[in-house]
Amino acid sequence: MVREGTPDVRPHGELLIAKRHFVIFNPASGRGRGAARVPAYRALLSESLDDVTFAETSRPGEERELAEHALEGGFDVVIAVGGDGTWSNVADRLLASGRDDVVLGILPSGTGNDFGRNFGYDPRNPAEAVRVIAEGHTRLIDVGRVVTDSASEHDPERWESRHFLNLIGFGFDIAVIDAAAGARFLRGELLYKLTALQQLFRFPGISAAVAAGSGQKRELHQLMLTVSNGRYFGGGFPIAPDATVDDGRLHACMIGDAPPLTRLKLFNLAERGRHVTSDRVEILNDASFRLTFAEPVRFEMDGDVRRSAGTEIEVRCMPGALRVTAPLV
Repeated sequence: MVREGTPDVRPHGELLIAKRHFVIFNPASGRGRGAARVPAYRALLSESLDDVTFAETSRPGEERELAEHALEGGFDVVIAVGGDGTWSNVADRLLASGRDDVVLGILPSGTGNDFGRNFGYDPRNPAEAVRVIAEGHTRLIDVGRVVTDSASEHDPERWESRHFLNLIGFGFDIAVIDAAAGARFLRGELLYKLTALQQLFRFPGISAAVAAGSGQKRELHQLMLTVSNGRYFGGGFPIAPDATVDDGRLHACMIGDAPPLTRLKLFNLAERGRHVTSDRVEILNDASFRLTFAEPVRFEMDGDVRRSAGTEIEVRCMPGALRVTAPLV
């Protein structure tokens, strides 16, 4: 049951007194593992919440439409069960609505679940994640926004600006996603690590110019460029080790190109967040960035592959824009 009583007044937590929950399942998340977790999550949520409605996606991106349905129905909490892409799609619709009275709940059931790592969620412990939602504590977080238009490869005719929760990535990140899409037998962190090792010896690099809102500029040939709101990507790599989801900043990690063996060393360092010790790596922290490429570029947004409409991409931080259910810290 939802616990009601005196609101928690600790600085990073607020008790949500809400009765109506709308749950969106993505059975395709986690390369199909999400379907196997639906019964367990349904049982836990039905037992823990007073008023809960369930819905499932049947095609990529449908969670956006289901989130709109939840908004129209006046639900207090919209819970997304999946991974980074599922959470991001639902969050984008909540943010686009302009309403600040609806809370996003996240339950991990995806491949990377990197955004959830910022709050300590463990995909192997669904009961604990549901308990956090049932207790109703929330946290106000930043989100990122790609201001310039882009389109998802799932919906190539829909050009739009988009919010993101965790990260956008260019270069090596996209090469790994493309390689992983063809893998049949591997999943999760192992899938990412093995396909990443493969691409360390194949990917040619990418050229980009990065201009921070404060005026700092960098232009170089890079192995990878990421702009992060959260700390993790790729199934647990702390790509932006100092980032938090409520620091009011975005974190642009630029990893300069290198020979294959140096790339391998950087990859091993990145597993522990120690890539920042290399002179080939620089992180700029700012409220906004303008990224320039030689031609329209494919990039990752919270696991979803998109294409930019033009050669420039403008990214901004939106401080304290979204309230999510989260453990107290």
